[in-house]
Amino acid sequence: MKTLIAAYSGALRGNSSSFRSAVQDFTNFSWLSKSKVEKQLQTVSVLQWVISFLMMGVACTVIMIYISCTDCWLIAALYLAWLVFDWNTPNKGGRRSKWVRNWTVWKYFRDYFPVRLVKTHNLLPSRNYIFGYHPHGIMGLGAFCNFGTEATGFSVKFPGIKSYLATLAGNFRLPLLREYLMSGGICPVSRDTIDYILSKNGTGNAVVIVVGGAAESLDCRPGKHRVTLKERKGFVKLALRHGADLVPLYSFGENDTYKQIIFEEESWGRWVQKKFQKYVGFAPCIFHGCGLFSPSSWGLVPYASPITTVVGEPITIPKIECPTEKDVDLYHSMYLNSLIKLFNKYKTKCGVPETEDLEVN
Repeated sequence: MKTLIAAYSGALRGNSSSFRSAVQDFTNFSWLSKSKVEKQLQTVSVLQWVISFLMMGVACTVIMIYISCTDCWLIAALYLAWLVFDWNTPNKGGRRSKWVRNWTVWKYFRDYFPVRLVKTHNLLPSRNYIFGYHPHGIMGLGAFCNFGTEATGFSVKFPGIKSYLATLAGNFRLPLLREYLMSGGICPVSRDTIDYILSKNGTGNAVVIVVGGAAESLDCRPGKHRVTLKERKGFVKLALRHGADLVPLYSFGENDTYKQIIFEEESWGRWVQKKFQKYVGFAPCIFHGCGLFSPSSWGLVPYASPITTVVGEPITIPKIECPTEKDVDLYHSMYLNSLIKLFNKYKTKCGVPETEDLEVN
């Protein structure tokens, strides 16, 4: 429209050709080009997920409380009854929906960054697996896109394998949010849930655990490759108890999607973050992405940085019902070495300098 007005002004000054050109461009809807519309749809698809991630649980809880205080209280009462009846479903693998996992919105989500899933080895449907996802990033965007949806074709690349992305158990106590998460095949990251999936749900299951968790999110920053793993051994013990193979994953670009303020170890800010992590289960990060209408402004929209998730070679794990500390240390060391090897093999292909090493805390 600004172009049209400017051209009209030029026509008044005698430059009629510019006016005719502007009218032609406007009537051809060049301002609604396919590429621009697709980019806008990609941005909106990512923003709606970010808002859901940050606010949906609280918003749904407030809405249910409000409804219970109105003439529509019966709706809230019926849902509460359903919640009590269905309370343990998340701990039994949830209630995934193939339809939800294949929503078109997730394809726009994928293409915004874009997100890519790289397969390096076949996985046998006759086995169960624990995937270790690294790094956490601020929100685990690559983890969700790859394993909470079918946007990158997980089921096609790994036929016969069903992924279960594990997240905070507290999310499944919030109304409606729990239904939304379960529809994507997302489950609580609790021992009971993982035990059930790996022992009472047949074979061909892959539980995806973001091993570094909240502690790792506090150290993520663009261009840095640092994982929290040295003392994280619980997932190895679970793998040994069920004889589930361990599969290391590294997601290049996950840390580049947001910028955050990093507090020093002895600062008050880090103290507050660690207290939240200890008692609430997550660590509040002060971060920002870009604005909805301008990549140079601040906002909640993540930066459009490519995310490449590489699925490594599975480590065969024997079934030991009561693994010793020595057993756990042995396979934890094997896993750590395998992750470093995976990082070094694919780092240059994913834009990381050859001199960059993976830092393990």
